[in-house]
Amino acid sequence: MLTLYYSPGACSMASHITLEESGANYESVPILLSKGENKAESYLKINPRGKVPTLQDDDFVLYESLAIMTYLDRRYPEPPIFGSTNQEAGLIWRSICETESYLVDAANKLVRPIFFGKGLDNIEEIQQAARTVREELKTLDDRLAHARWLVGDKLSAADISVFPLTQLILRAANKEAAVPLNLKLLPLDRTYPYIASWIQRIEALPRYERTYPPHWKTQ
Repeated sequence: MLTLYYSPGACSMASHITLEESGANYESVPILLSKGENKAESYLKINPRGKVPTLQDDDFVLYESLAIMTYLDRRYPEPPIFGSTNQEAGLIWRSICETESYLVDAANKLVRPIFFGKGLDNIEEIQQAARTVREELKTLDDRLAHARWLVGDKLSAADISVFPLTQLILRAANKEAAVPLNLKLLPLDRTYPYIASWIQRIEALPRYERTYPPHWKTQ
């Protein structure tokens, strides 16, 4: 029996979507970071880093989202989210690596001050991060101008891995604290129309609603 230990939010969403798309029978166990459940002795026994998500498959335990996605792709090879050809696999991993190398750090520098209210006075760093985020989103938007998905003709790990981060960026851009920062990210259907359409396609997936963090509906 598969068990996904997760925190409702962007950090666990890719693993959650992958599980749903695999059609696997699994149990999900929420780990509430706000209550320190990720630091509980029982959880640290399966993930000594105290992070989420963690996947348990009988006696086998794995953490880190990309590792979990790769494991599930091998465990449930249909649909092949990491590609069915050498070329697709290469392009999918290139897309993932680009996100990790060029977007993640800038997104964190943008999102964290807005969500946590610390560092909002560091305008220069936030504006530099916003410029990088805009550049990387423009790259994604240009790619999606010619295709429904980031790689190939169907949903892949490239889409699944970058989607939660884009959602996190957009949630931050919609916050009141973001208004004076003039991030130039919204409205999305004007700034990045092809990303907007891509998001709608992912949200239309039959099992997407099961992966959506409940608190995102109210916060």
